[in-house]
Amino acid sequence: MSLQTPLEMMYHWEDTTPQKVYLKQPVNGAVLSHTWAQTADQVRRVASGLIALDLPAGSHIALLSKNCAEWFITDLAIMLAGHISVPIYSTAGKKTIQYVLSHASCAAIFVGKLDDTAEQVAAIPDDVMTLAFPYPGIKADRDWESLLLNEPYMERPIPEMDSTMTIIYTSGSTGNPKGVVHTYSSISWAASNSRRELDVDGSDRILSYLPLAHITERVLVEMASFYANTQIGFIESLDTFNRDICHLRPTLFISVPRLWTRFQMGVLANMPQKKLDLLLKIPFVGKVVAGKIRAKLGLDQARMCASGSAPISPATLKWFLKVGVNISEGWGMTENSAYGTCCVPFREDKIGSIGRAYEGVDIRIAEEGEIQVKGPCNMKEYYLEAEKTAEVFTDDGYLKTGDKGAIDSDGYIKITGRLKEIFKTAKGKYIAPVPIEALIMGNSSVEQVCVTGSQLKQPIALVVLSEDAQRQDKERLEKSLLDTLASVNSGLESHAVLDRLVIMKDDWTVENGLLTPTLKIKRHLLEDKYEALINTPDKGQLIYQG
Repeated sequence: MSLQTPLEMMYHWEDTTPQKVYLKQPVNGAVLSHTWAQTADQVRRVASGLIALDLPAGSHIALLSKNCAEWFITDLAIMLAGHISVPIYSTAGKKTIQYVLSHASCAAIFVGKLDDTAEQVAAIPDDVMTLAFPYPGIKADRDWESLLLNEPYMERPIPEMDSTMTIIYTSGSTGNPKGVVHTYSSISWAASNSRRELDVDGSDRILSYLPLAHITERVLVEMASFYANTQIGFIESLDTFNRDICHLRPTLFISVPRLWTRFQMGVLANMPQKKLDLLLKIPFVGKVVAGKIRAKLGLDQARMCASGSAPISPATLKWFLKVGVNISEGWGMTENSAYGTCCVPFREDKIGSIGRAYEGVDIRIAEEGEIQVKGPCNMKEYYLEAEKTAEVFTDDGYLKTGDKGAIDSDGYIKITGRLKEIFKTAKGKYIAPVPIEALIMGNSSVEQVCVTGSQLKQPIALVVLSEDAQRQDKERLEKSLLDTLASVNSGLESHAVLDRLVIMKDDWTVENGLLTPTLKIKRHLLEDKYEALINTPDKGQLIYQG
């Protein structure tokens, strides 16, 4: 079967399964369902509204919203109208919004569910037309209701495979984000192949809540659903997350390390680890307890769970394994459509690896240990940045990932760090922080960690504790942390041994600028902010900030 675009898949489902519920959107506690016929009708009406704007073909149209049914509908409408989508993270501040709109020369922007609606909309320049999703408080040139009054555009255009479908701006852990240009070919190839590789079909359900401006959610959830006819559910807000996931009961669930850790903390807040360990060992009782935990998490029908975006602690994976949640790690980048490797089917003996390359993806380890990848899913270029495009590709067409890793005899890959994050201590010894951070995260009291110390004789670790840990008995907590420090250090070479743990006062968040929208730490900003703290000599292995 030849490769088809997302638009062709929409045409297919509106013809063959028009009454099947595709999108489920909670609004004020009620769930609004969209069948394929209803979805396609709204896509065609919004596309008609875009066509009426008489913009040049291939104009850039931005999307600024949290995940919702209208995001999917608008994405397809932009394609149907012959334009190019430019997603912006819903957490983006004024500087990022204005940079992306200017750099991509966006003619219009769709605005939806946001936390700081008035402030974020105010960042949009007057010459960019604003169109609103049907959520309160959005000041816009056109509202959703008026768009849906348009007569549906009933043509069935098929985009050229080598034409640009979307420009996805990276989350920008350093400097301005880069605009990654993907064609219909690269995105369609990754999304359609994921259906086969992950064995997904129309009976599956998945919750869309990670940022749609990020490549993983965009390709492996939204785009893949166009090919597999997967049912998609959304959350109304963070406060209703548990309600909404329990309503949907997803069969597939993708998350990121920090959120998996928070799920774990939620369980342990109600049942101490010692009691849980004891119950899980009792025949029959253990299965009942594990089942109740999965049901409370909304994962009792999940046949596949995954983690991506950043490394997850093997200890966390093993904890979830005990309660019957097998989490497969995966790896990819914006530049290769998030389609690199995956640990599917789950293998306990491969915990700690990011899996094997997907079929059709070629991965090699370069001389310096860098992972390099080649496949039909690779991007076309960085928008308007030819020099950076040339720098990121090898002469023979491999993408330089910046990740350092190794491949075992079964083809499974382990990431050992980011080349740019490896630092040299005052002794002149190189430290790869990521593997050490993963070991520290094995302590369930630790929610965030950053290993640093380029000006120090020995590295240190900055640690943010979970809310539950902060309520624990201080003496018991400190013993646990010191035990973890000793355990981690016992397995490190002498130059990498941690001198101390520094317990931080405040979380690192997207809002305070220390996390990317995908919850990765902005290491350089964190090190700049806490430079004095990091470089102040302290006696003792456990130090509290200020």
